[in-house]
Amino acid sequence: MKTMIRSKGLKKVYEGEVGVHALRGVDISIAKGEMVAVMGPSGCGKTTLLNCLSGLDDISAGKVWINGKDLNSLSDNKKTELRALNMGFVFQFYNLLPVLTAVENVELPLLLADKAKYANKKAKKALDMVGLSHRYDHRPSALSGGERQRVTIARAIVNEPDIIWADEPTGDLDTETSDMIMEILCKLNKKNGHTMVLVTHEDRVAGRAERIIHMESGVIKSDCSKGD
Repeated sequence: MKTMIRSKGLKKVYEGEVGVHALRGVDISIAKGEMVAVMGPSGCGKTTLLNCLSGLDDISAGKVWINGKDLNSLSDNKKTELRALNMGFVFQFYNLLPVLTAVENVELPLLLADKAKYANKKAKKALDMVGLSHRYDHRPSALSGGERQRVTIARAIVNEPDIIWADEPTGDLDTETSDMIMEILCKLNKKNGHTMVLVTHEDRVAGRAERIIHMESGVIKSDCSKGD
């Protein structure tokens, strides 16, 4: 199966009076269409790994490849373009613009990618896919936590990206809503073939993934697929 995400000797050091070694040489390979959960205690490097693999953070050493492209060799503008065209992001606290409606929030990635012509139609289609056709014109303040997260997911998938990165996507939600969000993500993974990498501290959430990576102190302690 084609490799979508790969790292070799990935290190990240946050400089300061005392340097923090957040990643200490991570080797990872994630196949196209795979759904992977990254777990571990607070401060183990989970979110840093996601940010470095996606190009949101610069790395200190090692290599990262996305669909065969060496991130180290790309300029900041090219990294931004790669994220805009090939990646979607789902965060714990939504990161929605409060002055925009659900449709307008979902349109943003398309506008940034110079695809304004089809933005409204595609945004509504993405909202339909997450069950929010009745909330097109609602602003975030008029939506529940679960609905806001579904808008975030719609925004992440509107550009039909190869990869979806999800950082604690259910961390601010109750159990029932969390299950609903995971059902949506699993359906998107299976139906549309999105490669998904999600950071979580919840066993129930991680259990929905095909593979679970456990981290500790900036290194991978275990990497298990279902059935192993």
